[in-house]
Amino acid sequence: MMDSSSYKRYDVHGFNPRQYLENYLSDKPDNDFKDDVLKFPIETLDNTFKVGHIKGDVLIDLSASSFVHHLYAACEFFKHIIVLKISDRCILELKRWLDSRTGAFNWGHAIKFHAEIGGNSDELVDKERKVRSAAQHVVLCDLEKENMTHPIVLPPADCIISCVLLEAISKDQDDYIRYLRKILGLLKPGGYFILIGALDITYYTVGNDRLHALTYDEEFVKKALVGEGFVIDDCKVKKRTTMSHHTDFKALIFIAAHREKCRSE
Repeated sequence: MMDSSSYKRYDVHGFNPRQYLENYLSDKPDNDFKDDVLKFPIETLDNTFKVGHIKGDVLIDLSASSFVHHLYAACEFFKHIIVLKISDRCILELKRWLDSRTGAFNWGHAIKFHAEIGGNSDELVDKERKVRSAAQHVVLCDLEKENMTHPIVLPPADCIISCVLLEAISKDQDDYIRYLRKILGLLKPGGYFILIGALDITYYTVGNDRLHALTYDEEFVKKALVGEGFVIDDCKVKKRTTMSHHTDFKALIFIAAHREKCRSE
């Protein structure tokens, strides 16, 4: 087995975001990750937002690669979606889709699945239009800076979504908590945080590169959120359904939580 210290780092070396999407989120027949990486986030987010209490003006998304599928449900409940990326290459790949450019990654299978679970197959084109309209602000960020989007100052968010990013950029659990705290600082008092993560993972591959991922379990991430003053409203764990050499995660976790307001508020 390769020494994990020799793995590349997403935040240091980057990766090819298009290759990442092809590996884990494409509609190719040989993609083993559809149920886990594609359908699980769409279904859990759709069910969460349908309840109706998570909504507002501003949603901030801070996720790995150039994901779009996890924003389909959110676009109905927020006027503005601000997408933060730690890589210029991921921004370029995302904007290729947002701007409807030739050669953009095809998310048609994901939007079709979203429409199917919502029982409305007539909304396919309208849903893509809504996501593109809402997610017009795509910003490069650096979590090591005091203001991660300097010189841009972000408005406080009603909700933040983070999908499989923290495990990709954290060297250890202290790093994870430090970055988590930085991200949660973007929330309004009483705001909501939605996390989708990979449990018990050590690596994932993009092309010929094997990249580092931080290993953590359900107890760790719940304790981290409670330690930051959050109440966990919902938690779901989905065990991995297929084996593949591309990555070794054991399960995916979905958490929806809200920040407790101070008693004086």
